[in-house]
Amino acid sequence: MSTRTVEIVVSGLFVILALVIMYDNWRIGARWASDGPEAGYFPFYIGLIMLVASSGTLLINLFAKSADRSNFVERSQFKQVLQVLIPTAGFVFLIWLIGIYFAAAIFITFFMWWLGKYPIYRILPIAILVPLALFLMFEVYFLVPLPKGPIETALGF
Repeated sequence: MSTRTVEIVVSGLFVILALVIMYDNWRIGARWASDGPEAGYFPFYIGLIMLVASSGTLLINLFAKSADRSNFVERSQFKQVLQVLIPTAGFVFLIWLIGIYFAAAIFITFFMWWLGKYPIYRILPIAILVPLALFLMFEVYFLVPLPKGPIETALGF
């Protein structure tokens, strides 16, 4: 797929997203009321900025005389993206299944072992201490509950 094709598709999707944002925020109120801006005022204008920027990108790519027809991504580059994307999608699934803290420990362990090629004695302290630090910071200090799974529930959290 060429770079031009990808830019046309992505900018077209952003045009649609911007129109949806503008419509929805106009619906809930994007005007200036007697007591100040309504709820959709600022998001509406963010959508308008998105619309202008993505429309410009779309038009430039549609009507450019010397369009960039080079490959958007080479196989090796795409493989590198998938090496991060697939495990990250698995991490998101694990958050739903077992909670964020144990999923983070598994995610860190996997990446350090697979991509970093670190020895286990370096992996384990980081894979344990980082989620523990996040737990203390969010759950104890900030009192912000993050998704927990059956293990945290069994431990009383």
